[in-house]
Amino acid sequence: MDFSGQIKSLFKPAERPHAPTAELSVKNGKCSADKDFQWLETNVPCRTACPAGTDIPAYLTAVADENFEEAYRINLIDNVFPAVLGRVCSRPCEPACRHGYEGLGDSVAICFSKRSAADFQSLEPVLLDPWFPDSGKKVAVIGSGVAGLTAARQLKLMGHAVTVFEKHDTPGGMLNQGIPEFRLPRKTIDREIGQITGLGIEIRCNTAIGTDVPFSNLLEDYDAVVMAAGTLKPNLLNIPGHELHGIRHGLDFLLEVNETGGTAIGRNVIVIGGGFTAMDCARTAQRLGAKTAQWDLKVLYRRSKEVMRVTPGELEELDTEGVPLECHATPVAYLQENGKLTGMRFQRTGTHEEFDVPADTVLLATGQFPDRAWEGCTSEFQSLEQYGKVFAAGDYASGASSLVDAIGHAKEMAEKLDLFLMGENRLERTVQVDDASSTGRTKAMDKIPRQGMPALPVAERSLLGEVETGYDKKAATQEAERCYRCHYKFEIDQDKCIKCDWCLKAKPRPECILMLKSIEHDEEGRAVSWEPTDYVREMNLIWINQDACIRCGACLKACPVDAINLQKVSLTTDYLTKGRKAREEESE
Repeated sequence: MDFSGQIKSLFKPAERPHAPTAELSVKNGKCSADKDFQWLETNVPCRTACPAGTDIPAYLTAVADENFEEAYRINLIDNVFPAVLGRVCSRPCEPACRHGYEGLGDSVAICFSKRSAADFQSLEPVLLDPWFPDSGKKVAVIGSGVAGLTAARQLKLMGHAVTVFEKHDTPGGMLNQGIPEFRLPRKTIDREIGQITGLGIEIRCNTAIGTDVPFSNLLEDYDAVVMAAGTLKPNLLNIPGHELHGIRHGLDFLLEVNETGGTAIGRNVIVIGGGFTAMDCARTAQRLGAKTAQWDLKVLYRRSKEVMRVTPGELEELDTEGVPLECHATPVAYLQENGKLTGMRFQRTGTHEEFDVPADTVLLATGQFPDRAWEGCTSEFQSLEQYGKVFAAGDYASGASSLVDAIGHAKEMAEKLDLFLMGENRLERTVQVDDASSTGRTKAMDKIPRQGMPALPVAERSLLGEVETGYDKKAATQEAERCYRCHYKFEIDQDKCIKCDWCLKAKPRPECILMLKSIEHDEEGRAVSWEPTDYVREMNLIWINQDACIRCGACLKACPVDAINLQKVSLTTDYLTKGRKAREEESE
């Protein structure tokens, strides 16, 4: 029986408080007010946390619908290397995921879901369409790591001719030279680089700038130059004994193993450091035989385990593979006998207690810096700051960081370079608001546990075989169903609301719908504070708290007067041809 008429009569329109400013500046269509962007930034925390700006809710929805082709394309547009990042991303999005909030369970396995989008889509190369016609401009990119290739792809889509210079014999930078194959198969790298070169980008390998090609030639022959040479200059420990044989930087060790299939190591191997390189060195050394009955291997780090900058789950894999980790150990000196390395002396961090660890091989995963020697190949080019046409991308600009950080930085840099070349901003971000009838979620989906990543048994792990084997389709779709679809917005129309309690009774979580005395907005109409109440007599409005909303739609179904509306909110990019924006502004 429909009681909506009776309920509505309990409240006369004049008795309802004035409706507060809506959460977005439009009910549907495009908008670009500060509050619109702020809504997305606040309410889609996973995307906000992603340096590449990946539209995570959109691709997780596609995976849940088994539309893997669409999910892969959404990723490709935003983060350039979906299959690569689906394996080795540092995952800043996952700690931000609202499903991981207290009382809501575990965050969605966003990274593993990204891999699923790649694993189950077609093997045919996906080539993006250009955004603009040929500009007639030429750009040189130095370095073919993720930053260099990201910059190259973005600039090519903007219509510029791009040539990439790489000093090694294969492109990919740290993807090939630093990350072990058991974490990142080379066919995965080759495929996604192929989707970049397939756009018409030339990569010249075995070409070192400053040696094979003078830097001055690039300045003369190209309209702009991108420096994306990474951070390859090792940070070595300047402590007593540092000149001994058997001490090497971790990146040199990984490069040799990745290029030759192996390298000689001693009987007692220690790895110094607490980051990505340290984990890769330790697990690679373990596969080279350093952890057997006759050998010993250990990782030592000067800080605590909690602040180690490693991929989630990697410490667990280190433990699974039997490699011990000792924290709060600061290197003091190398030990020797008759000129040969025999060990290292450490001091307990924060104390004066010292202890020795036997070692005839030390792998230093202690960081690295950009090698800028080629910049000053002649005195004429000692400082590049004087050249407006020179841009830096990724680690070369910001120091060693993660792959997804490098991608995000390279994308930002490419837009600045395009502005330099074309004299106008040709990419414009807007917010798109579309009416929707359902999010596709139910309360039952909250009970789905996070799907673990299948992996090879320890006995079957090798230097080349990929350890993580990926989700099957059922696990992939179930994991993606857990996503809250935070890009959907439920909102109560305060002019329609009759202040009944049906939505309050239907709400699945205590804080997702609130009775409020008042709500405060800033000059832009953004909600900045509110005063809740537990008493109906003090209530002036019922308000949906987006931060606690799990997008199940229970309130929408419960409302007897259709006062709750649902929209999908997305960030879009408009590609503006020359003069188009001005014409649109004139017509308005």
